[in-house]
Amino acid sequence: MLTLTRKVGQKIRIGDHIEIVVREIRGRQVRLGISAPQGLPVYREELYQQIAQEGAAAKPEAPELAAGNPGGDAGGEPDPGDDPGNDG
Repeated sequence: MLTLTRKVGQKIRIGDHIEIVVREIRGRQVRLGISAPQGLPVYREELYQQIAQEGAAAKPEAPELAAGNPGGDAGGEPDPGDDPGNDG
């Protein structure tokens, strides 16, 4: 596992199409912004595990993780800082 140290506003790139930026640090919590292609679902680990378990219980084949949600669900709330018309 690669371990990196980043400060607020600094980014990490994964390949050509995935970007992770440190948005905020509050005490022991780090707020991340993730930009990924629309067809690539992004999940918090606990949500991913829950979906996988529910899918495995319902049927033997792999669960459809992005059904009805092409952008994935990071499990967070919309970030007003992502609005191009919002400076702050």
